[in-house]
Amino acid sequence: MQLGINLGYWGAGMDADNLAVAKEADRLGYAVCWAAEAYGSDAATVLSWVAAQTERMDVGSAIFQIPARQPTMTAMTAATLDSLSGGRFRLGLGVSGPQVSEGWYGVKFDKPLARTREYVEIVRKAMTRERLSYEGAHWTLPLPGGPGKPLKLTVHPEREHIPLYIAAIGPKNLEQTGEIADGALLIFPSADHLEDTAIRHLRAGREKAGLTMDGFDVCPTVPLALGEDKDVPALADMFRPYTALYVGGMGSRKQNFYNQLAQRMGYEQEAAEIQDKYLAGDKEGAAAAIPHQLIDQTTLLGSVERIADRMKAYAAAGVTTLTLAPAGFTLDERIAALRAGTDAAERAGVA
Repeated sequence: MQLGINLGYWGAGMDADNLAVAKEADRLGYAVCWAAEAYGSDAATVLSWVAAQTERMDVGSAIFQIPARQPTMTAMTAATLDSLSGGRFRLGLGVSGPQVSEGWYGVKFDKPLARTREYVEIVRKAMTRERLSYEGAHWTLPLPGGPGKPLKLTVHPEREHIPLYIAAIGPKNLEQTGEIADGALLIFPSADHLEDTAIRHLRAGREKAGLTMDGFDVCPTVPLALGEDKDVPALADMFRPYTALYVGGMGSRKQNFYNQLAQRMGYEQEAAEIQDKYLAGDKEGAAAAIPHQLIDQTTLLGSVERIADRMKAYAAAGVTTLTLAPAGFTLDERIAALRAGTDAAERAGVA
């Protein structure tokens, strides 16, 4: 099992610290550094900045938002980043959610599975550097009856095949991800529930494509907070606002994929209460309603020894790249958490 880090969103007041964390992760031998985008910083610019100041680890988009870019633009960006980084780029894609897609990008959030499949097909075809023609329900290239003609990508990426990941939560999306991608980006992963909530659906998709799970990268992001085991409840409280935002307020009442995931993990009543309070404006009440066990199951908290035990469980559950989001109130605390991740993985014998 490899280790990665996730810097999250740029522009949150920790940019200099984020770069220091990335450099230390590169020195420690972490495999990949992911960056995110929503409706603030874009991931491509951040990744080029990080790639320019690191030497060994990959840089990856977690995610490039599908409604934000034409698929050919994504192919251009991926080829450019792979070339500039010396073959260290991983392309992560996702449909985002209805509020961002329609509210920020003005793109209707409909048929996300079909749109993702077409998008991936176009990106992959463009990356072959052959002249591009495509006829689908959502994209047609070139447009018929106009002056456009099939073009081909002029940039040479460093590698013939850039690893392509999809952010997936729901069963149908997970199955399609297993079928058409090289890896899955997961969030709120519980080692205890991972087989039922993710792996079996990914495996079904691989089987549909005539493939096995060999070589497929199962890549969840897990927040990590270092401390003494007796302080685990307090450490968990650090992630209450984060969990409440996703489970309670990310998306609409009917379309909140994170809330649905919490329900599939056995927290049906709690997920409903969290959402009710969050959407009513009671963010503190929503955070307080989150069961401690839900946070503890989806994070790495406590001592190096406790974290090592949890890492063993993730490896046994089928995780192949465990992406850490090292938490702390200062840069020193975040660096200490990052180093603890390396120590725990070595102690667990999983990396």
